[in-house]
Amino acid sequence: MLDIKFIRENPEKVKKGIADKGFNVDINEIIELDKKTRQLQFEVQNLREERNKAAKEKNIDKGKEIKQKLDSLEKELMPLTEKLDNLLSRIPNLPLAQVPVGKGEEGNMEVRKWGEPTKFNFKPKDHLELGTKLSILDFETGAKVSGSQFYFLYGAGALLELALVNYAMELLSKEGFTPVITPDLAKSRFYLGTGYMPKGDEAQTYEIKDEDLGLIATAEVTLAGKHADEVIPENNLPLKYIGYSHCFRKEAGAYGKYSKGLYRVHEFTKAEMFIYCTPETSEKMHQHILEMEEKIYQGLGLPYRVVEMCTGDLGAMAARKFDIEVWMPSRNEYGEVTSTSNCTDYQARNLNIKFKTKNGVNEYVHMLNGTAIATSRTPLAILENYQNEDGSVNIPEVLQKYFNKKRIG
Repeated sequence: MLDIKFIRENPEKVKKGIADKGFNVDINEIIELDKKTRQLQFEVQNLREERNKAAKEKNIDKGKEIKQKLDSLEKELMPLTEKLDNLLSRIPNLPLAQVPVGKGEEGNMEVRKWGEPTKFNFKPKDHLELGTKLSILDFETGAKVSGSQFYFLYGAGALLELALVNYAMELLSKEGFTPVITPDLAKSRFYLGTGYMPKGDEAQTYEIKDEDLGLIATAEVTLAGKHADEVIPENNLPLKYIGYSHCFRKEAGAYGKYSKGLYRVHEFTKAEMFIYCTPETSEKMHQHILEMEEKIYQGLGLPYRVVEMCTGDLGAMAARKFDIEVWMPSRNEYGEVTSTSNCTDYQARNLNIKFKTKNGVNEYVHMLNGTAIATSRTPLAILENYQNEDGSVNIPEVLQKYFNKKRIG
């Protein structure tokens, strides 16, 4: 949520940021509604003071008259406040000044590449064919037990997922991130506060019937909720976490030509980086997360490119965002495996998370997140890039210690 005072003082800047992101919110209506709400709040406060004065003077008739006026004003104020809060919640975070302006994916900017796309002297197979023939990946049983876009992992497939998580946890704990295993369920306040909607075109969250709970789409939700309603001493910042969780996503309508197999599934495991920091250090921390993502994929030996999202592809929460896209031979192009977002103080306002400065002032923290490993798309990339002509798959060197062998199959 944006600061209403900021909106009052910078209406044109807010309008431009919203337009650049492709959102449609009437800022003029919000400003007018805010003005009316504040006026009513002022009148209510004055009446409360008069009521207290009448009570002290034991002026019963005056007290009754004031109470009637107060009740009437409070009834008028309540729906206006609710409407204002609803409209404010629809305003996205504003993009940072350095973000390229664009309408969607076509406006994203390639920042750099690492490694060369994998070449083969044979016709490569896709990960689904490889995984099925190696008896490590089974979508058929997943569909029988849970429905489409669910899967079973067997043998080396299961070990590959665990190896990737261990690799990321070990690497990042050495970089000062605290390993955390979070719940896979969160209250609505936290999945809504971090931007994961249960309804509408962007719906991701599976809600639990008759419970104020939803299955999380990422550990970002639970790691953001960890410090809700807290004031963190500035000396404790930055707080750096690497969270492990299962992730559940509806992916409603997401059935494009690259959706088969592991690229877009309803459930997967993820190791997620999350940082709380001061506003002055958030850009540095964002680059730190991106650096860690690159370190992970360089260690795995997977060719990739870094892409900066344009304004129209940022989503509601992010002020700036980078993706890492790894080379996927079956597509003959790069595909997203990680994303890192600087959400500035937007989520912190939703969840009431502040820090106490050295001068004793409370300010909202900045919150950042980034994928370390998603154990759906990363195994996909490993299977396809490390395959051999006979259908076996080499294990990346950094993962071999978790297998005690160098090849699957």
